[in-house]
Amino acid sequence: MLRVLSFLLLFSLPLATTAPATAQSVARASTGLDRRLDQAADDPAMRPLKVVIVARGGRVLAERGFHGHSPAESTNIKSASKSIISALVGIAIDKGLLKGPDQKIAPILKADLPETPDPRLNDITIGNLLSMQTGLDRMSGPNYGRWVSSRNWVRFALSQPFVDQPGGEMLYSTASTHLLSAILTKVSGRSTLALAQEWLGPVDGFRIGAWERDPQGIYLGGNQMAMSARSLLAFGELYRNGGKTAEGRQVIPADWISRSWQHRTNSRFSGDEYGYGWFTRQIGGEQVHFAWGYGGQMLYIVPSLDLTVVMTSEESGPSARNGYRDLLHGLLADIIGEVRPPD
Repeated sequence: MLRVLSFLLLFSLPLATTAPATAQSVARASTGLDRRLDQAADDPAMRPLKVVIVARGGRVLAERGFHGHSPAESTNIKSASKSIISALVGIAIDKGLLKGPDQKIAPILKADLPETPDPRLNDITIGNLLSMQTGLDRMSGPNYGRWVSSRNWVRFALSQPFVDQPGGEMLYSTASTHLLSAILTKVSGRSTLALAQEWLGPVDGFRIGAWERDPQGIYLGGNQMAMSARSLLAFGELYRNGGKTAEGRQVIPADWISRSWQHRTNSRFSGDEYGYGWFTRQIGGEQVHFAWGYGGQMLYIVPSLDLTVVMTSEESGPSARNGYRDLLHGLLADIIGEVRPPD
């Protein structure tokens, strides 16, 4: 039986402005955002939308709960949590617990390798897991159920057949980020949740609620993590601010954020660029880095505008397949248009 354990890390999110903006421009943007969010509230196609928060330079310009939902309520951020796993890996490398993205994973996970392992398992690196380029068959989509029904998720993932070479095509798989959670647990001797509590605890506003574990007690890397929209905003603000808290404390190495956003492969489903746990595409004429979870759990960062936007949604269906994700991208494009300074 899966075990769920709730831990609450309660903080408050500072609203200090770091990006230059006049009072008139802020008022104009806020008025335009209110109108656009009113339209979203009235749009039947946007019915799954639960919360939108828009912040620029650390200042919240708009915060709206839809259909009775609140920005403070906990929600399952689904695969948006893969970006949090990536952050923990970057910190582990900085602390010397891991050697770097080129480190091979087989020596760390040798206890869970198959009895007669495919030699290509020795070629998989930390970076391959982060960029979904292990070559192993995917444990997402139609394969997800049988994977999480297995007795040992790590062992099951490592026993899958190779459908590509390590470092080849992107094969989106939650098993890849779960192996990272197992690796973090192995090298630190502590749970992934304990590491998140210590390493991301200094981030004001950050909160993790319930988080599912596998039969061995390893926290599920890349799914089934509960956070509020405000908590997700706090995490996004950390990335927007180069890994620093509002007080200037370096929590994530700045170079890890750059490496995470570097184009390494492309999604075969959307064509979007993918780095280490982050997607990238052009939206509203700007380069946008984003975390994306099933149903429409979105964390957008637009560095050129010092903009961080969170959108959470009901887990009512696959947002890419039913077109809902594109509606969220369109909403972001309109938000970008409202906050972009006039020429």
